[in-house]
Order: sequence, then C-alpha cells, then structure tokens
Amino acid sequence: ILGFSTPPGRLSMMAFVLNALTCALGLLYFIRRGKQCLDFTVTVHFFHLLACWIYNSHFPTTLTWWLVHIVCTALMAVIGEYLCMRIELKEIPLNSAPKSNV
Repeated sequence: ILGFSTPPGRLSMMAFVLNALTCALGLLYFIRRGKQCLDFTVTVHFFHLLACWIYNSHFPTTLTWWLVHIVCTALMAVIGEYLCMRIELKEIPLNSAPKSNV
C-alpha cells in the first residue's frame, strides 16, 4: 500500500512520518538522554519489523517499505536527540537559595 502514486499510499507514508515525530517527543519525555535515543529508536523499529513479519507471514521486501522506515528511523533518532540535548544542555541554577542581607 505504500507508494507515491496513490492517495492511500501517500497518506500511509505521512502517517509513518507523523508517528516518527510523535515518537521523538516520546523519547524526550521517557528517555531524556541524547546518547540513548538511537538505541531506543532502532529497537522500536526492529520490533515493528518483527511484528510486520509475523502479521504478514513473510519478510517485507518492497523498496518503498524500507525507504519509509529508514527515513522514519533517521527522523525519530535525530529529532529525539536534538530535543534531549536541548534539555541536557540547559544551565543548572547554582544560586537557588534566598538572598540574605548581611
């Protein structure tokens, strides 16, 4: 069903891309470590590959399926890492105690 020529194919590919974007937000809230984003992204997509393989009873061989999943894996990992790194690199407030007049 994935393909550029039909409206359902384009809609399915857009759904995969939107899913990658929302999963990148999930990496931000659940993982919170930039170094672990690639690991969790590849793990999630590997489990998706296994689920597709079991559900369809054959290994996915179409080029568009692989291209969409490679792009979505890259998007999810890069955006998730970027968001996590922004949180990790925030300044740590050192002067949080109330000021006292001496």
